[in-house]
Amino acid sequence: MNKTIKFLINKKDVYKRVDIYLSEKINSLTRSYIKKLIEKGNLIINGKKILSPSTKIKEKDEILINVIKSEENKLIPKNININIVFEDKDVIVIDKPKGMVVHPGAGNREYTLANALAFKFKNQLSDMSGKLRPGIVHRIDKETSGLLVIAKNNFAHSNLSKQFSEHTIKRKYQCLAWGVIRPLSGKIVTLITRSKKNRQLMSVSEIKGKKAITNYKTVKVFQKRNIPKISLVECTLETGRTHQIRVHLQHKGSSILGDQHYGKKNLRFKKLDKIFFENLSKIKGQALHAQTLEFNHPKHNKWLKFKSSLPEDFAKMLNFLNKRDS
Repeated sequence: MNKTIKFLINKKDVYKRVDIYLSEKINSLTRSYIKKLIEKGNLIINGKKILSPSTKIKEKDEILINVIKSEENKLIPKNININIVFEDKDVIVIDKPKGMVVHPGAGNREYTLANALAFKFKNQLSDMSGKLRPGIVHRIDKETSGLLVIAKNNFAHSNLSKQFSEHTIKRKYQCLAWGVIRPLSGKIVTLITRSKKNRQLMSVSEIKGKKAITNYKTVKVFQKRNIPKISLVECTLETGRTHQIRVHLQHKGSSILGDQHYGKKNLRFKKLDKIFFENLSKIKGQALHAQTLEFNHPKHNKWLKFKSSLPEDFAKMLNFLNKRDS
């Protein structure tokens, strides 16, 4: 079904990107879906077809957007098991397993955390992020495990979003990284943008992108015979950019064990410990875990702290390294 919506721009919206403006005005559509509509020729500004989502709007611009209602814009509830760590009338804390995508996207529209939330909580979640992302305030990568906070209502969502933007929410990740990161502890501050080589990946840039800040601390360095040097690293995020920790470790000349995109491609060790290699081959995705999450409760003004156990593959590798190191 097609529907054309008309907008007339006033002063307060001047110089906004047209895709951002439309996503603010049409709550039922995600910004990514609006981008697709524009790129397919469904946007007209002042009688002229516009194909660029980044077009800046001007006062008194007349905007016509042809909204195509499709199955892509519907969230399909799915009975998928989710591990709920905490729940009250305002927030839910989820321990997400590796392999689960947070919300629908290209190639996966049914088997995500959002689909599971829609089944279990129906219409009891915030809608500030659109119909495809009920309650979703932030996300972690598909192959990263760990803690996420979900908003049950728009008040909680708005409050949590503010805590994220002000960097008052505390998130600590544990990871196993190749080699030794120098210095052993520090702060990584860069811009992160889309990779020129692969648009599905991210990279550090000196001239464009979004500011990303990662504080890291090397907890322990493992260096034993027939095993390459590996570091247990704790990362504390001040920002939450796509693939941030993975990109920042790559920028420091390292990468996370099991990372298929930012990691080492061809591991060559002359006499690699057999048990180490077996444990390495069993790591699903990357050895990166969102272990702790702390935030101020949106309504009760109470500081909440949560901690998640390492996934089995991560824990087995760490246990092996600790035994070899003892």
